[in-house]
Amino acid sequence: MLTEYVERAMSKAMYEKLEDGTYCGKIPECHGTIAFGETLYQCQIELRSVLEGWLLVKIRHGDHLPVIDGLDLNKGIPMLEETVARG
Repeated sequence: MLTEYVERAMSKAMYEKLEDGTYCGKIPECHGTIAFGETLYQCQIELRSVLEGWLLVKIRHGDHLPVIDGLDLNKGIPMLEETVARG
């Protein structure tokens, strides 16, 4: 399910070629995900890594995740208190 979420989020990515010829990528639905790369491919790889880290932090803290193309991970993510209680 997490892999599917990453794929759906990556399909929403927006890329821009910067003045210096490098690339910037963002996923608007996932606020704060931004990456840069010398090539579009490098930017895509970096953005996927940023997204995965972003997801881990959000899940760990029990933050609400955006629903992407109907995929809602919030239903299956334990809240921080539940995680700590289980130890």
